Amino acid sequence: MNDLDTDLPKGIALTVLDERYRSNPYNILDRIRRATPLHHDDELNQHIATHHDDVKSILRDKDVWSDPRKGKQGSFIYELLGGANDEEPSMLLMDEPNHKRLRSLVSKPFMPSAVERWRPRTQQVVTRILDGINESEFDLIKDFANPIPTVVIAELLGIDASHHDNFKIWSDQSVKTAFSPFPDSEDLKVAEIAQQKLDDFFLKEIEVRRKNLGDDLLSELIRAEEEGDKLSQAELVLQCNLMLIAGNVTTTDLIGNGIKALLDNPQQLQLLKDDPSLIKNAVEEMLRFDSPVLNSARIPNRDMDVQGCPIGTGESLIVSLASANRDPNVYPDPDTFDIKREDTHHQSFGGGRHMCLGAHLARLEAQEAILAIITRYPDIKHGQKGFVRATVPSFRGMESFWVTT
Repeated sequence: MNDLDTDLPKGIALTVLDERYRSNPYNILDRIRRATPLHHDDELNQHIATHHDDVKSILRDKDVWSDPRKGKQGSFIYELLGGANDEEPSMLLMDEPNHKRLRSLVSKPFMPSAVERWRPRTQQVVTRILDGINESEFDLIKDFANPIPTVVIAELLGIDASHHDNFKIWSDQSVKTAFSPFPDSEDLKVAEIAQQKLDDFFLKEIEVRRKNLGDDLLSELIRAEEEGDKLSQAELVLQCNLMLIAGNVTTTDLIGNGIKALLDNPQQLQLLKDDPSLIKNAVEEMLRFDSPVLNSARIPNRDMDVQGCPIGTGESLIVSLASANRDPNVYPDPDTFDIKREDTHHQSFGGGRHMCLGAHLARLEAQEAILAIITRYPDIKHGQKGFVRATVPSFRGMESFWVTT
């Protein structure tokens, strides 16, 4: 694979389960990007693309697969994501024509104009959560960044507030092992139970809603129709799960990582306080600088190559979003956090047909949450108890992040 550095990290060393990678993946990814056009990890049987233009091109290739069942048996994606499973995967891992059908049915509520209507409601949620913080030093993840996306999506789905805490617990438990190449057996049991609880809950909610449709998002999904086609019961449950789980973890991490970047760079924090209109550009820079999602995955539908490095049909091709976002051939001073950066385009939401459906909502939530907390607490700083990075593979976030006001 033309790896010029024979000691490039492989296997667990390229996941957040490794302390060095968890602490700072960017130094490791930079080393790989400089050493080789395409990194072959023979420990986990995967190829890793780290260069911006390669990542962008692969994500937008309409022909490559996402369905793990099409991978070679024994390859990383096949083994990790359930290639032996006969069931249709979630939309996240679905190929055409099923993906196009499902996305067309669920996409309308997530269009920018539709999402923008949720901004006042999101502002109310953020204010309510801030009003509940009574200590001068608190865990920003547990008390602020964690509940916001859970409550927002639950309210939009029309779920009663009494279930919000359970939602967060179940979604966190179910995702912990989802992308882990080395899952703990006890965690797997907990994740399975949590997933069953979510499924049962959504089935009941769907039954209730069918009898009395409202103006909530779940009612919109039940009503959704495209050329006479509608979502099945199983598809509704899968879509609710996807919104809750994928949206919760990533948006929590975006808010946490974004505020940490501001506190690590006081001059940038001051710029935003002086000019709140910078918030949209600031959030895009946060997504580029410290992406909540580190990797995405594709399966070649044909023998192909990346910069002359061959990859066979059905092999595992991992695209490093984090590395692409720090490629110095595309971004001047890529390791500098600059909320006035002119080009803040990034790969953090993926691309092509699998572009993140909830991207607009994640942006909106982060904008409102970050502006609100620096307005409420203009002197916010790092707390004495520090922070602890999370260990959920493929994601970059924090388990705790103490701040003082």
